[in-house]
Amino acid sequence: MATKARSGKKLVIVESPAKSKTIAQYLGEGFEVDASMGHIRDLPQPSDLPAELKKSSLGKFAVDIEHNFEPYYVVSPDKKKKVAELKAKLKDADELFLATDGDREGEAIAWHLLEVLKPKVPVHRLTFPEITKEAIQRAMAELRDVDESLVDAQETRRVLDRLYGYEISPVLWRKVAGGLSAGRVQSVATRLVVERERERMAFRAADYWDLTATLAPQAAGTDDGGAGQRFQARLAAVDGKKVASGRDFDDRGNLTARNAVLLDEVAARALAAGLEDAAFSVRSVEEKPYTRRPAAPFTTSTLQQEAARKLRFSARVTMQVAQRLYENGYITYMRTDSTALSDQAVGAARRQASELYGPDYIPQRPRVYASKAKNAQEAHEAIRPAGDSFRTPAQVAKELRGDEFRLYELIWKRTVASQMEDAKGSTATVRLGAVATSGEAAGRDAEFSASGTVITFRGFLAAYEEGRDEVREDTENGSGGTDGGRLPALSKGQPLEALELAPNGHQTSPPPRYTEASLVKTLEERGIGRPSTYAATISTIMDRGYVRTRGNALVPSWIAFSVVRLLEDYFHDYVDYDFTAEMEEDLDRIAAGQQAGAEWLSDFYFGGEGKPGLTTIVNGLGEIDARLVNSVEIAPGIVLRVGKYGPYLEKPLPADAPEGTVPERANVPEDLAPDELTAEKARELMESAGPDERVLGTDPHTGHVVVAKNGRYGAYVTEVIAEPTPEQLAAQPVEYYKNGKPKPPKKPAKVKPRTASLFKSMSVDTVTLDDALKLMSLPRVLGKDEEGNVITVQNGRFGPYLKKGTDSRSIGSEEEIFTITLEDALTIYAQPKTRGGRTAAAPLAEFGDDPESGKPIVVKEGRFGPYITDGVTNITVPRATAIEELTRERAVELLAEKRAKGPVKRAPRRAGGGTRAKAGAK
Repeated sequence: MATKARSGKKLVIVESPAKSKTIAQYLGEGFEVDASMGHIRDLPQPSDLPAELKKSSLGKFAVDIEHNFEPYYVVSPDKKKKVAELKAKLKDADELFLATDGDREGEAIAWHLLEVLKPKVPVHRLTFPEITKEAIQRAMAELRDVDESLVDAQETRRVLDRLYGYEISPVLWRKVAGGLSAGRVQSVATRLVVERERERMAFRAADYWDLTATLAPQAAGTDDGGAGQRFQARLAAVDGKKVASGRDFDDRGNLTARNAVLLDEVAARALAAGLEDAAFSVRSVEEKPYTRRPAAPFTTSTLQQEAARKLRFSARVTMQVAQRLYENGYITYMRTDSTALSDQAVGAARRQASELYGPDYIPQRPRVYASKAKNAQEAHEAIRPAGDSFRTPAQVAKELRGDEFRLYELIWKRTVASQMEDAKGSTATVRLGAVATSGEAAGRDAEFSASGTVITFRGFLAAYEEGRDEVREDTENGSGGTDGGRLPALSKGQPLEALELAPNGHQTSPPPRYTEASLVKTLEERGIGRPSTYAATISTIMDRGYVRTRGNALVPSWIAFSVVRLLEDYFHDYVDYDFTAEMEEDLDRIAAGQQAGAEWLSDFYFGGEGKPGLTTIVNGLGEIDARLVNSVEIAPGIVLRVGKYGPYLEKPLPADAPEGTVPERANVPEDLAPDELTAEKARELMESAGPDERVLGTDPHTGHVVVAKNGRYGAYVTEVIAEPTPEQLAAQPVEYYKNGKPKPPKKPAKVKPRTASLFKSMSVDTVTLDDALKLMSLPRVLGKDEEGNVITVQNGRFGPYLKKGTDSRSIGSEEEIFTITLEDALTIYAQPKTRGGRTAAAPLAEFGDDPESGKPIVVKEGRFGPYITDGVTNITVPRATAIEELTRERAVELLAEKRAKGPVKRAPRRAGGGTRAKAGAK
């Protein structure tokens, strides 16, 4: 047999086209770089399995639960062409280099490529933390095999998530609502947000008062009494007892601090009055050196947090922008738990700090930050600018724009600052006081506190200062002292002059809601999930309708309350924080080769060592009271229900209520946060709610009863069409089979009742039968134009409008629907058409040209809500995303995803052509 001639060609496969273009620049001749476009194989939907496998042990999950949880992989339909292209290129290659990312997902992509391509040439695995010439050269000198343990960990996680979601989600569909999902990390993240809202709902505010004094040293012989050195101090103690501040109360409004003095308004004002003529003096002065160290370089988690605080990026946008920066060679790999920097990076940061700020701004020895990565096999560097020497933001300003430049600048500043000197200074704390001389407070001793920090050497602050999340003390202003800048020079016993004494009232505040930044921080601190998945997790819980944003805050929906309650009551371990963190540690052990994935999955699903498995718990659930799961008591006698069409309030009926009695109900406004639905608000909504249904009369033409109702989307009228009686069914013509036997009587097709929304000027209480019949008669035909086109007038979601074929024109008011004439309509149609009718409607947002189509991207208001379009492709804005928070990157991504999906298929295509899981390489 003839031996294949060596071509000298080397095929390199990466995940993305952007990464392949950047790498190709550094590899030179003899190398061909191509992209797999992410994963080429995955688990199919069980419904897409071949018929012979659907009844096997693979049928439920596309995972063989009876044979070591072997996955059944298929090549994704949209990747078959790419696989064919890679196979063709491999035929002409002498070597194959798998250069996908070095984390678990990247390792799994490499393994799947190996399984599907079945190369007959030498195969090399290489990874690099950054896409630079130096990094690629180092990677070429450190070639290795595919890491089977990392692949096992990724596969175990994929199967685990399939088992978790496919077993628990159907319970949510049956007992809460269809279309919901449960997930190993997403359900726990949702629980965190719901628990915080529960804390806010249970919170009871407490009032407390204190005094703020404006003082200055007494200066003999000066006219201003030293007022030029004025400073502020806050009341700290009265008669030797600490004055209560916000942190001294629990969330039920109870004072928890022992021996604390709680001042009310009367006492605070009396004390202020009694101190007006009192002699103030300094009682103690304490000065301490101040040192502040720089924050460590970015990990995935801290980058997401800081980008949210400083740039207002969502976690998802942060990761998308970072991905592009990495693939184009500007930063190191952006999925990392490590805060360590390479020797080259430390040297680069120190050189730049010295060049930009001076040699005094770098410490004598390099700073070393310990890595937080639990698994050494996955420990990359921290996220930093790429290269053995860094490019400053000014040097990349012409290459990077918008979000990419802002994120690069943030990463550069943090990295350089991490190798700079501490900020240094001094902090002075002063205690001062006086004894009240008059009024009700006479004789009471009041002690005030003031503190100030002076920075004498800025150190790393010259480059960067870390942001922080909101804490309760920010809003309560009850810290018991002042913390400002420089205080005047003071000494013990020095007399002071009180220039002003101001009583201040405060109220304790509830725990702040999670933001994306604080939720990411909490998930990481608890060890839940991987930081690289947090962006996708937050997007999922928003897209599922569990959480929405209000400003930066994450607000849970009432349906999230139902989901979390069901999971807590019936699947407690699976939303337990510690249990979820332990699962992540188990996956780390599998990645380290310390445990086999199949063995761990068996314990998880079937149980072991006396602990039940997931299947045991699901099969033993018993009866779940869906009504109880979907109910929250808001006030005595008022319950919130989560129904098919959204949340509503209800007054439960007494046990002796006659059968058929309808309880009082009221709709809950969609924009009302759960903690805002107080007992008082619930009673107000119940009192202001009109009747759910009111019978208006009978339509004289059809004989149908007409009713007015309050619905989730507003009030409307409809006709009641009764079900056919047995006599009517029996009177239908009889049809026969070919053998002469009569067919069973068919149930008549259900007639859709006429329905119409009420005008804004109408209500369920006031609408009449005549009004209802008019509304249900719409659309109203006005006549035809000269070309014979019918013109109608009707009401829509965005107001009344005329319609002629596909040409719609808005009209002024709803009342015009019944008064506008054909002549009026023809006059309107004679005018040039503008968006929205008589005035052009501006786009809701504009994002420049689309990188693929080259056409302008805009956000418009559509019939079914706002949507993104480039004039060719349209995609609805996700309901969890506010227009104000939509970014260009997200708009481009959504359009790209819609294009990738292609036109909607009438019937799902079956995935096939796959290779069974672990053949060959594993």
